[in-house]
Amino acid sequence: MIETLSQALTRQGYDTLTPVQEAVTDPALTDADLLVSAQTGSGKTVGFGLAIAPTLLGDKTHFGPAGAPLALVIAPTRELAMQVRRELTWLYADAGAEVTSCVGGMDQRSERRALDRGAHVVVATPGRLCDHIKRGNIDLSEIRAVVLDEADEMLDLGFREELEFILSEAPDTRRTLLFSATVPAAIAKLAKSYQKDAQRITTQGEARQHADITYRGLTVHPRDAENAIINVLRYYEARNAIVFCNTRAAVARLTARLSNRGFSVVALSGELTQSERSNALQALRDGRARVCVATDVAARGIDLPDLELVIHADLPTNADTLLHRSGRTGRAGRKGVSALIVPPKMRTKAHRLVGWAKLQEVEWAAAPTAAEVRERDEARLLEDPAWSEPVPEDAQELVTTLAARFSPEQLAAAFVNLRQAKQSAPEELTDPDVPDDRPRKTFGPSVWFTVTMGRDQGAEPRRLLPLICRRGDLTKDDIGAIRIRDDASFIEVLASRADALEAAVGPEMTLEDGVTLARADGPPADTRGTGRPGGKPGGPPRGRPAGRPAGAKPRKPRDESPGFHPDAAPAPAPAPKADRAPHKPAAAPKADRKPHKPAAAQKGKKPPKSHKTERSPMKPGAAPKPKSDRAPQAERSKAPRAKAVWTKENREAAKTARSERTGADAPDTGRKPRKPSGKPGKPAAAPDKTASNKRAADTSKRFVPPHKRGQKQQRGPSATPRRKP
Repeated sequence: MIETLSQALTRQGYDTLTPVQEAVTDPALTDADLLVSAQTGSGKTVGFGLAIAPTLLGDKTHFGPAGAPLALVIAPTRELAMQVRRELTWLYADAGAEVTSCVGGMDQRSERRALDRGAHVVVATPGRLCDHIKRGNIDLSEIRAVVLDEADEMLDLGFREELEFILSEAPDTRRTLLFSATVPAAIAKLAKSYQKDAQRITTQGEARQHADITYRGLTVHPRDAENAIINVLRYYEARNAIVFCNTRAAVARLTARLSNRGFSVVALSGELTQSERSNALQALRDGRARVCVATDVAARGIDLPDLELVIHADLPTNADTLLHRSGRTGRAGRKGVSALIVPPKMRTKAHRLVGWAKLQEVEWAAAPTAAEVRERDEARLLEDPAWSEPVPEDAQELVTTLAARFSPEQLAAAFVNLRQAKQSAPEELTDPDVPDDRPRKTFGPSVWFTVTMGRDQGAEPRRLLPLICRRGDLTKDDIGAIRIRDDASFIEVLASRADALEAAVGPEMTLEDGVTLARADGPPADTRGTGRPGGKPGGPPRGRPAGRPAGAKPRKPRDESPGFHPDAAPAPAPAPKADRAPHKPAAAPKADRKPHKPAAAQKGKKPPKSHKTERSPMKPGAAPKPKSDRAPQAERSKAPRAKAVWTKENREAAKTARSERTGADAPDTGRKPRKPSGKPGKPAAAPDKTASNKRAADTSKRFVPPHKRGQKQQRGPSATPRRKP
């Protein structure tokens, strides 16, 4: 190993190398391309820093003057890129290397100036590095090694085109190293395309995943997920903890909840700027914060010191994400705990994820209760090493004074109270196996108040409840039922808080402008189900009664005739034939009407057809229609018509007959000739064009609706009125 790098490792406390570091620093692989598969937290960053050092330095121990970069290290996220830069900076510090970064969210002009000054190693994200290459800000002609860290994650994020562009722009003589937690088919294809005879290194073996991590599946009630997270944080009291959520909204909500409960917490999600994300991670490193609530943006490569606890507030989407989240703890030989918060509906998914991740030893239990948290606090208090430490000299006088003034019980009680005041109180949890049914609690003794605001004034529970709580200095637990009527509302208040409500509102009992409060004599009448004007009427439930009420009249037997109704009056029976009255004599015919012919006189006529109707009588003064000149049907010849045979003579004869009828030699067009215009005996007059023009309709005065001819239809008082017919 190069001497300058060995000194840096010793200064950082490295006594031995991890398996992946030993594998990549094998002298036989000094010039080979590598495809390395190793679990998170195995020291890959220091490993590829040691692996590319002989390629960059050769036989030297120090770098020369900085110029065009010698190595590119590409990472999927900004946080991982900045972390790689920090690791390589201390590793190459004694060798005099200049390490710079190019990541999204940072000032691109500052990065360009750093590249112009020169750098030996450039750590970048794919998108920002492509921008610098296309703008000509970076010279890749001297590149000797390219490292792709978390290559599988970069492909999952859609950086395939950027990676292919970067590798195609780098010299062909470069050395390419791919580091990935898993090696799917896409990674193998990328390695085959851009690596030369790559050596495959796998350090995971068949052992179980993350031997230094204890996995716990904590079943919780659906309503107690956030309360369970608080209890888990209090139970372990880890120096650093990270809580993973699936969405930014969940991160913001949980961060606010933990902050209100007294935890020193920071948020980390994609909606934050790069400076805000860097400040959040730095707060965890220097101890200003102990809990980080993050999305999966922090699940890859983030190395936080003394991170002892990982909580999955939301279950990850796949097994790889579960492993990468959990891999933030248990790094470099340290122990850690990974806790999954599992509501009842997510138990099947949780077991499936554990099986996919090949996690054999998972402890399934309920989340820590408040009693268990207090018991753990007592054990930590008794095992605190502060009990065995000597009293400092500057505090000796104060200790003597306290021992003389107070008894041992008083000192112990004060110590316990001061210690508990700095800690968040644990939450009471519901049994996860209890069904989620919330019975209404008994409200207790109460007093009813009347509010001069009803349904007609827009009264609603969501408006009245905050109004009463704000003006009366109450909480929602102090208010019971709310009954709203058309002109007033009634509110139930605990009897113990009724006087406080009246005192807070004041002697005028005014809640807001036009709304007053008064104590009622008792609860209002329950009018639910009676309906209201304009609404659905109340009354008995719908449906047909099961039987007839008592005292009802017996039903009459049903008649089979159509239209029968049992309560209808019976129809009068027909009188017998003998008792019928004789027919009245027929009235005498009028003078202007022909007498009715007897049926015997109509025997010679055929009965009219059923499909013909009787004609309506003629109007008075109308002229009778002239009879047709056609022969009666009986006089027509019934002989079949002879079929005409076309000949030239027949055509000429037909032409002559047509000329005699029209008075001119009209051409044979095959059409029916027009009737001559004019009166008989007079020639047809020429058409009067002036008269025809006068008879034409005047379209200039024709009304056109406003919405025609491409115009929008006008409405309202300014619309054009329609012309009356």
